[in-house]
Amino acid sequence: MTVLTVQDLGVRIGARTIVDAVSFEVAREQTVGIVGESGSGKTMTVLAATGLLDAPGARVSGSSTLGGDEPVQLVGARPRTLRSVHGSRIGFVFQDPGTSLNPLLTLERQITESLETHRRVTRREAQSRALELLEAVGLPEPATRLHAYPHQLSGGQRQRVMIAIALACDPELLIADEPTTALDVTTQAQIIELVRTLQRDFGTAVVWISHDLGVIGQVADEVTVLREGTVVEQAPILDVFDRPRDDYTRDLLAARPVLNVSGPQAVTDADPLLEVDGLDVSFTVSTPVGRSTVHAVKDVSLRIRRGTTLGLVGESGSGKSTVAAALTGLVKPDRGTATLAGADIFGVKRADVKALRRRIGLVFQDPFSSLNPRARVESSIAEPLAVHRLVDGAAARRARVAELLDLVGLPAEFAQRYPHELSGGQRQRVSIARALAAEPDLLILDEATASLDVSVQARVLDLLARLQGELGLAYLLIGHDLAVIRQLSHDVLVMRDGEVVENRPADELFTAPEHEYTKALLAAVPPVRPRAAV
Repeated sequence: MTVLTVQDLGVRIGARTIVDAVSFEVAREQTVGIVGESGSGKTMTVLAATGLLDAPGARVSGSSTLGGDEPVQLVGARPRTLRSVHGSRIGFVFQDPGTSLNPLLTLERQITESLETHRRVTRREAQSRALELLEAVGLPEPATRLHAYPHQLSGGQRQRVMIAIALACDPELLIADEPTTALDVTTQAQIIELVRTLQRDFGTAVVWISHDLGVIGQVADEVTVLREGTVVEQAPILDVFDRPRDDYTRDLLAARPVLNVSGPQAVTDADPLLEVDGLDVSFTVSTPVGRSTVHAVKDVSLRIRRGTTLGLVGESGSGKSTVAAALTGLVKPDRGTATLAGADIFGVKRADVKALRRRIGLVFQDPFSSLNPRARVESSIAEPLAVHRLVDGAAARRARVAELLDLVGLPAEFAQRYPHELSGGQRQRVSIARALAAEPDLLILDEATASLDVSVQARVLDLLARLQGELGLAYLLIGHDLAVIRQLSHDVLVMRDGEVVENRPADELFTAPEHEYTKALLAAVPPVRPRAAV
């Protein structure tokens, strides 16, 4: 039975066409993947098809029909009709559960809300159903978590709650819009398996939106590839992987981070640059029962040689970013030593702090929030030049900014743009240029490609490899995806719960991992072949 039929769907905002003549169908127990880069029209297509699009001046054409015993035409439907369908017959799981969940309501209230609205059940029946749903999505200690608030859960747990809310009224159709993009690879694998299990148990049809064909390969039966709002390919998942017809689809396939690629050439004769021994970091936090201490990093030791990359891997909460924060002076360690080319990092004198900080650059995960939205690119890149007095005069600064933009592959005229005028990949290149302005010895890349499309991510990784070869930079590459770590790292350190579980040359670790946790991280990376081929 066809659950959703979309025909010749179009979206225009003003004079601009966002979505053009998109058609697809979803049957019961089937998953249709919609894939493409940011700006390809994936989310706009689904929002328009389900009647959720609320952009000023937007005009939607074509048709979208929710099938079943009571067919509903969603395009152009009255608000009352859409309210009766959303949450009842169509469930939604969005990318960021942190912004989708109400921070002021308990999990129980957020799950029971749609049940009381659409199913007219009693409060006690709704509470019982909420508990069943939290058990079904695998939330630990569901009975006690009913009265918890979103901020008390991890990212993966919040996403499980979002799925529970979406499935509360046994919908015929589930819309999953990038539901695993912000999650660790192990949590991503769990969410994918959870949705597949629930789909089998409830017979739900699923539309799964993603920019990563590797993820789509694990969930979808049929795939629609969008580029600039237009369908460039539409076929069963195996045909897309084995016989892609469009060059754009081939590019998306080639950009997937996979494990069966060779890493950088081994470096055996480089001198040590960064040496960390016995690093411990703890925080005091407030809890409902009083103050407690979180031991974030426990006795961590690492080495990075000149011109090489150390990949620092682990799930959220493993202590990766805390290590970076300690090295850059953002947090004070409890104990341990760290030297950069022999210079003491933790015991540096106040007068020498500025000179030492110049030698360590930092690139964050989200380039949009790390760049000043009110400053032009030129000002952002020139700031380190002025702070460290690396060049004299405005003309020399402008010339150096142009050199840095050229180094990261951007035209000189980008200097006059603001961050909102750049794409995500362009903004991250600007962030890298700013970090390079101080001419550092070590560059810390904290999930620097995690928020990017896979195609953009691939280009940024190529850029980083080129810069390392040209400038002799050392990298501390922090990430949760071992397929990304594999492409740049000479050595890999795996952390779990603040402790080092494995620290070995990359070739050895990827060929023969020793720790069970490392094996689990490797197993969670989407394989080269789609699930349908197994």
